[in-house]
Amino acid sequence: MDTILILLFFLLGLIFGSFFNVVGMRVPQRQPFTNDRSMCPQCTHQLKWYELIPVLSYILQHGKCRNCRENISLLYPSTELITGVLFAFCYIKNGLTPELATALLLMSLLVIILVSDIRYMLIPNKILLFFLPLFIIMRVIQPFEPWWSSITGGLAGVLILAAIILISRGGMGAGDMKLFGLLGIVLGLEKIFVVFFLSCVIGAVIGSGLLIFKVIDRKQPVPFGPHIVAAAVITYFNGDVLLNWYFNGLM
Repeated sequence: MDTILILLFFLLGLIFGSFFNVVGMRVPQRQPFTNDRSMCPQCTHQLKWYELIPVLSYILQHGKCRNCRENISLLYPSTELITGVLFAFCYIKNGLTPELATALLLMSLLVIILVSDIRYMLIPNKILLFFLPLFIIMRVIQPFEPWWSSITGGLAGVLILAAIILISRGGMGAGDMKLFGLLGIVLGLEKIFVVFFLSCVIGAVIGSGLLIFKVIDRKQPVPFGPHIVAAAVITYFNGDVLLNWYFNGLM
């Protein structure tokens, strides 16, 4: 039964991942996504249902538009697969509990932010404001122990990034700060510090690699959102292990 449910959540993630691609691509451009049909960004060819099957359509079409034969961004199938895997892990970690809803909402937010920040280097306020009341409701239903960890976590997330923005004079964006505030509400006070530490480490490692292999130059801006997303995913699924390892190391 567990195997079937894991597969179902994976398939659900594939479907939602396709939708999150559309949201992440269109919301920053203030384009509607609820009633417009999907189309090729190059030739505006409206896609048929068989061209919209997550991952499979990309493979069968060899990563090209059926109409104009232009390459389809690898971001599309990658996002679908990532969402499928994350949704499956959400079920594995939480089972059919109220926390599962929180986990799925969190992964949904992170995937949309991943697409938006990679594509436009922008974390839209509309996305954050949509998820904010949902996270507050879920943390009222499923509170931390102590309950105020969500409040202090949200405040700490905002203040940490605000301090960095002031010190670096704009080295990070306000969108990153707002995202940290939301993550603090969902993950709590202790884990928001884990997210901050991991995002810095991931950013440093990836940034150094891109510089070494001359993918970017030192003056080229790089979105920090994907590093936050990776750190938040790691922290949600393994934050307790990391905290225990850290505190046990101090003893």
